[in-house]
Amino acid sequence: MPEILNLVFFKKVYSKAKFWQMIGRGTRLCPGLIDGEDKKQFYIFDFCGNFEFFRVMKKGREAPCQTSVQERIFNLECEMAFKLQALEYQTDELIPFRQSLIDDLVEKIRELNRDNFAVKQHLKYIDQYASKEAFRVLTYEKTLLLADEIAPLILPYKDEASAVRFDALIYGLELAFLAGNKYKKATRDLNKKVRALADISTIPEILEQRELIQKILHTDYVKEAGIKEFENIRTNLRGLMKYILLDEITRYDTNFSDKIVDTKWAVSDLDDGALQNYKAKAEFYLRQHQDEEVIAKLRSNIPLTPEDVKKLEKILWKDIGSKKEYEKEIGDKPLGVFVREIIGLDMRSAKEAFAKYLNETDLDSRQIYFVNRIVEYIVRNGLMPDLSVLQTSPFTDKGSVVEIFTDLSMWNGIRQVIDKINSNAMIA
Repeated sequence: MPEILNLVFFKKVYSKAKFWQMIGRGTRLCPGLIDGEDKKQFYIFDFCGNFEFFRVMKKGREAPCQTSVQERIFNLECEMAFKLQALEYQTDELIPFRQSLIDDLVEKIRELNRDNFAVKQHLKYIDQYASKEAFRVLTYEKTLLLADEIAPLILPYKDEASAVRFDALIYGLELAFLAGNKYKKATRDLNKKVRALADISTIPEILEQRELIQKILHTDYVKEAGIKEFENIRTNLRGLMKYILLDEITRYDTNFSDKIVDTKWAVSDLDDGALQNYKAKAEFYLRQHQDEEVIAKLRSNIPLTPEDVKKLEKILWKDIGSKKEYEKEIGDKPLGVFVREIIGLDMRSAKEAFAKYLNETDLDSRQIYFVNRIVEYIVRNGLMPDLSVLQTSPFTDKGSVVEIFTDLSMWNGIRQVIDKINSNAMIA
C-alpha cells in the first residue's frame, strides 16, 4: 500500500528475498499523503533483530519449505481428478464427484487477484486453467505444472481452519484409496480426532453424529471405506473439529500497557542496491523468457553451441547484471546449471531422454516406478548432480537401486542418461 508510513517487524525473517520484499511495501511513493506533502520516507520498527541478523548473515538462511493447507488441498484435488479419469472410476457415484473437484479447482483459480504481483507472473497458466474444459483430460505433467505454477497462489479458505485441515486429512485418505495405498498415519489421525469428539458428546451437534462416530471407532467402516464413505465422514464431521480445538487450547485474554524504556534510532548498513537483488532479477527474467532460444535449449536438454554460450553470458552478465554480481551471489556455478535449477527441464524432453527405458525396454513395475521418480526429480530440479538422493524416499519406496536393478548394465545405462542431462547444463 502506498500509504504505509510505519513498517513493523514482529517476527523473525530468515529469507533475504522475503525481507526486502516486506521492506519494499514501504517504498511505494504516495503524492499528497500528509497535509498535501508527498511521502518522502517511512519508519521501520524491528522488534526481532532482523537487521542485525542480515548484517551477520549477508545471504540470509532459507527456512524449510512449508506448504499451506489451501495449497495441499488444491494439489490433492488435482491428483484425485487425475486418478478418477481411469475407466474403473466411471460410475454414477464418482463421475459427479470428479466434476465437483474440478468445479472447486476452477473456482479457486478464478478467485485469484490478477492485479497481484505474484499472480501476474503466472497469468499464462491461470488463463489456461480458468475453465473447466482445461481439466477434462488431465495428464501427470499437468498436475505437476498446476502444483508449481498455481497451487502456491491459492487464497486461504474462509471456513474454520480446523474444518479445512480436516478436509485435507480426508482428501489424503481418498487419494490413498484411489492409489491403492494404506495411509496408516492419516487413519490414526482420523481416529484420534473422532475419539476426541466422542469424549465431548454432550455438545448437541456432536451427539447428532453419534451413529457415524461409533461406526468409525468400533467397526471396519474406515478400513472398508471408499470415496462415498470418506466424503460422508468429511461433510458430516468437518464442522465439528472446532470443538476439539476449544477443548485442547486454553484461551487467555490480556490487556497490557507497554512501557517504552528506551528508543534507539539506527540506519541499516545494508546498501539500497540490495533491493535490486541480482539473483531475484535473474530468476524473474529466466521464468519470464523461457521461450528465448538459449534458455529454451537448456530447458529442452539440447546441447549449447559456443554461440549459445555467448548469448547466455550476455543475458546473465550484461542484460541482468554484471559478471561480478553473478560471481558475488552465485559463485562459480556454471551458467547452464544456474539456469536449469531455476527453470527445470521440460517433461517431454526428460521422457525422451529416458524413452529407451520407459517405452522400449521390458521393465517391471518397480523399475518403471524408479525411472519415473528420476524423471519427476529432474523435471523439477533441472538436473541430478548428486546421485545420493537416490538413496532416499521416494526413490527407495520400492527398494534400493541394487534390489530393483539386478541387471546392473541396465542401471548403468540409466545413469549415463542422467550424466548426459547433467553435462548438457555444465557449460560456461
